[in-house]
Amino acid sequence: MFNMGVVEYFANKSVFITGGTGFIGKVLVEKLLRCCPDVKAIYLLMRTKKGQSPQDRLNEMTSSRCFEKIRDIRLFSKLCVIQGDILEEDLGISEQDRIILQEEVQIVFHSAASVRFDQGLRYEITANVIGTKRVLELVEGMKNLEIFVHVSTTFCHDELENLEEKVYPALHRPEDIINCVKWMSDDLLMKLQPELIKPYVNTYGYSKNLTEELVAQYKDKFSIAIARPSIVLSSYKEPLPGWVDNINGPTGVTYASARGLLHTSYCEKTRMDVIPLDAVVNGCILLAYTTGIEQPKGIRVCNVTDNSFGKMNWHDIIAIMKDLLLKYPLSLCLYYPAGSSKQYRYQHKIAEVFFHILPAYFIDLLLFLCGRKTFMIKIEKRLRKGAEMLQYYTSRNWVFKNEYFRSLKDQITQEENDIFYTDMSKMDYNYYLKSYHLGIREFIAKEDLSTLPQARRLMTWYALCYTTFT
Repeated sequence: MFNMGVVEYFANKSVFITGGTGFIGKVLVEKLLRCCPDVKAIYLLMRTKKGQSPQDRLNEMTSSRCFEKIRDIRLFSKLCVIQGDILEEDLGISEQDRIILQEEVQIVFHSAASVRFDQGLRYEITANVIGTKRVLELVEGMKNLEIFVHVSTTFCHDELENLEEKVYPALHRPEDIINCVKWMSDDLLMKLQPELIKPYVNTYGYSKNLTEELVAQYKDKFSIAIARPSIVLSSYKEPLPGWVDNINGPTGVTYASARGLLHTSYCEKTRMDVIPLDAVVNGCILLAYTTGIEQPKGIRVCNVTDNSFGKMNWHDIIAIMKDLLLKYPLSLCLYYPAGSSKQYRYQHKIAEVFFHILPAYFIDLLLFLCGRKTFMIKIEKRLRKGAEMLQYYTSRNWVFKNEYFRSLKDQITQEENDIFYTDMSKMDYNYYLKSYHLGIREFIAKEDLSTLPQARRLMTWYALCYTTFT
């Protein structure tokens, strides 16, 4: 253990966060404000979005339920907007803001990234690789920097079945790919993309692979830590049990199933490697703390994963979630959520035709005959594409070594472990998955528990129809 505690370390320090409005970022902001209240300032890189100014977006974010545990609203005055965008040259920030950051900041969390799997290579390289390069160039000029934490992903090296907590060589030189996207036409880039990104099946993992290599090039300039979360699901306890605000990955599949839109999925009996959101945030904070104090040579890498979840496979989880969908249904549901996971691809493909494709065409035909706007075929295609992307991660086994992540709890006091908990080995998985589903119901579907009686009456009717006609 260190002579200085976590809260004490962050006291009177200024923090710069990119991606502060994202899934991980906003919970990181909330945790630092609530549990490290003596932090001097938190600077947030924010852009105008959908006509909303950065300050308006910040006000909306801090008034959301994610921040309801913060009782002292004066803490919000520590949040300082830096207007900018990782997609813009020099991050699009003013010279005045640049000077402030380079004079004031000691700790940087870089979590801004494109996390969609279906983006083209040009966008992913621009957002994730070039965007990170711009942040690194800014950070290089910070006079009092103690630690730069880069939020990556465990799926940044798909060619490896066993991922250790170390930096590996990238598939290609980041500079070469950056130059390619600058001069290649969209058509040429799309033709080259499948071969270029192999063995990756999407541009997200490939771009994060290059980004780690880019970050590693700065290892002799300042202290760096890389946090690699696996699949991040809702929070376990904080800021609220089951808190989730996007429908990426498994959350999207669960939500679609709850709506009665998804009735079949393909996954083998592979281990499930997911981790709660609050464990990821706490891990990032502790990683900044330990690395900032020790200042080790080279780059510290931390695979933020929960090996204990590997006791369960995807089929087990899907069965549990299906049961929860029926116990706590949504009040707006297209059909009875009677789907199941298939262990063989041919079974899934057959079920897909009968339970997804044909019903979508039938519904759109009825809508067309009634003079209404059709939409089901379009939705079905989007769901099928999203499910296919997720299948890659549910049909393979990876082993993520996480010795350093597991050691974090031993480097702080028991009192600090109660605050910045990372040990999920004693987590009640049934409770967590129930909170996860109820979180989707409340925070994504916007249905609180008062709607359950109506939802259960509807589900009883659907169940009667389902058993009668199948």
